[in-house]
Amino acid sequence: MPSPDNAEHLAERIARLEAIEDIKALKHRYLRACDAKDPKEFRACFIASGASIDYGRLGTFADADGIAQVFERIALQKVDGRNVILDMHHATHPDIAIHGETSASGRWTLKFRQVNLLEGTETVATGEYEDEYVVEDGRWKMSKCHFTRYWSITRPIGADCRVDQADGDA
Repeated sequence: MPSPDNAEHLAERIARLEAIEDIKALKHRYLRACDAKDPKEFRACFIASGASIDYGRLGTFADADGIAQVFERIALQKVDGRNVILDMHHATHPDIAIHGETSASGRWTLKFRQVNLLEGTETVATGEYEDEYVVEDGRWKMSKCHFTRYWSITRPIGADCRVDQADGDA
């Protein structure tokens, strides 16, 4: 039978692993919200007020409402009822540190692809997210999300390129 000290240590390790998995799920919800063009879920991934957001060229914000407005303005653009900005976000290599029951930090590598039908371009990029997380209303939320772009390639998509979009029936 394990001693009480071992049981407490095991409980702490399990809590830490659960927190890491919850934070991974948070980041994945955020990325899916970006690609699914879901501004409500996008905003819900951040604390209610006071988040530190730095997305480089997209801007720096002292609250997530600002980046949520930029997200809506860019991602939700439509022409003839079709989306004109098509994004694909994949975050890999999570490095998450738990600092306490309600605070953590993390780094992620982003693989990003965007088709811009307004400009007729495709962009491939990579960079690094540096995040901080806190528990708010019983759930992990981002309190800081800073993105540093490492490099990108933008190339034209020609008239012979066909871009198909789901029409909501799939």
